[in-house]
Amino acid sequence: MTIESSGSNETPLARQLARASLAVDPGRFDESVIAKTKICLLDFLSCAFEARHHPWSRQAIGIARHTENGATVIGTSKLATPGDAAFANATLGHGLVREDMHAASICHHGVVIWPTLLALSERTPLSGATLLAAAIVGYEAGAQIGRTLFNADLARLYRPTGRVAPLGAALAGSRALSLTEDAATSAVSIAANTSCGLNEWPHAGGSEMYFHPGFAARNAIAAIELAEAGACASETILEGEAGLFAAYRRQGAPAGIRLFAGSEPEIMAVYNKPAPACNFAQTAAQAALQAARELKNPEEIDAVSILVPEAAARYPGCDSVGPYRNALQAKMSIPFSVAAVLARGAIEEDNYAEINDPSILSLVERTDLQCDSAFTAAFPAQQGAEISISLRNGKTIRQRLDNVIAATPQEIRTRFRQAATDAIGGNRARGLEELVNGCERLPDSGVIAKQCRPEPAERLLRPAS
Repeated sequence: MTIESSGSNETPLARQLARASLAVDPGRFDESVIAKTKICLLDFLSCAFEARHHPWSRQAIGIARHTENGATVIGTSKLATPGDAAFANATLGHGLVREDMHAASICHHGVVIWPTLLALSERTPLSGATLLAAAIVGYEAGAQIGRTLFNADLARLYRPTGRVAPLGAALAGSRALSLTEDAATSAVSIAANTSCGLNEWPHAGGSEMYFHPGFAARNAIAAIELAEAGACASETILEGEAGLFAAYRRQGAPAGIRLFAGSEPEIMAVYNKPAPACNFAQTAAQAALQAARELKNPEEIDAVSILVPEAAARYPGCDSVGPYRNALQAKMSIPFSVAAVLARGAIEEDNYAEINDPSILSLVERTDLQCDSAFTAAFPAQQGAEISISLRNGKTIRQRLDNVIAATPQEIRTRFRQAATDAIGGNRARGLEELVNGCERLPDSGVIAKQCRPEPAERLLRPAS
């Protein structure tokens, strides 16, 4: 399927994108694309359920304003305004740092798109087919804008998810609600005005990163609702002399951004993380796991060398060797992630539970992180890493992966079932999975969000006061 968002070069980019998004036919996506979209939804819900007790999650839930007949805050009995529910749910979905990833745009689109669409689905009845098609549009638009806007230098300063995900989510919501072309154009233009998220948190040890998707989702809801109310925004917000590209990339925007012009939709380039850590730590951690299987004892390690793409080594916090003030700094650090895998022989959330573990920190001290020219040239199509372990007996263990190994659908379903059962009970968890599995046949997809509430006898997380 090919849909071009460019007709005349005189047509502003925001209108090009709005026109292309509204033209998408839900019936034109292959079964593989629909299946991938549903797996991304399950993965988002899995992360949200599992992260619900973390401090940042409870903070986001706590500030959500309760309202009767509102939108669901996942894993709780609380109903909130659509914007507040989207903020809380996006924060929950980001709370493990295990959200899905689109490498070319350096962005986590799903953690913003799904909270936006789920909140809207409880406000306005949407069929399941409409929900899925809108999500695919959101991933596509956000990915295309992000891959054009961002480079490694810009990503060191600004959080890509905060910059471009509001635009993709606004277009997803516009498609879901079948807004007019004028309204959809205003929605994406308003959303561009809300681009936010600075990358100081890895340096200072702050937790604001968790809230970046929350702001993006809430802003997308606001942009859509303002456009519905008749607000008119700048059509040249992307390419204008004070538009998004001029402001952040410091250069002109492309003449056109084409949606669905590739061999397959961008959502098919999204991968689901195996490790609850930064995108750039994934492949190195996986290579370390393979190396750990050859180790008899981590204490035999004399030194560790890690090779990664330049984008990985340069992303804020990824080269950190401590000190680590919180788990988030450890999750961003490639040296820490590798050391934790070598020390513990596993990739799991518990790797970051004890950030002052001497067995891990002593390995971090003996770790050297370097850029590899071959990995740099292959990025972002591939995201490779190599681990070389020098042992005290003079031997070397080396493991090289040319690309990240994504979590499989079965792995995602397994962790979803466990997290959902813990949060809302086994019956509701099974029902929720069935709803997502048959999403394209649902007459009203709002039931998916409603199923994310715990049964009365199983309210493991009550509304925060």
